[in-house]
Amino acid sequence: MKPKIIRSEVDYKAALSRVETLHDLGPDLGTPEFDELELLGMLVEAYEETAFPMDLPDPLTAIKFRMEQEGLTRKDMTKYLGSASKVSEVLSGKRSLSLTMIRKLVNELGIPADVLLQKEVAFR
Repeated sequence: MKPKIIRSEVDYKAALSRVETLHDLGPDLGTPEFDELELLGMLVEAYEETAFPMDLPDPLTAIKFRMEQEGLTRKDMTKYLGSASKVSEVLSGKRSLSLTMIRKLVNELGIPADVLLQKEVAFR
């Protein structure tokens, strides 16, 4: 099968079926089957990004998730958000993030800026 651009759900399902078949074959690097599998993977990914877009998490959810990942406490968050009262206000959704807070969260915790810079509506 020659890979083609995926434009519909039918094309998508056919591509997934072919990916599964090729994957089961376990083609070696440099073979036509391997190249086809790699190309189909890129086409499937491109279609999924368009057909099934994922919304960004709201800033508060992203911060809490990173805290959980890193094992950070509210006290630890004072380094990024300021005083204990500011931490409490941010984590309860009562205070918006300042530019300084955003910079620290991006640079030191690796939370993507596009997540943190969403509209205020994202905060509860």
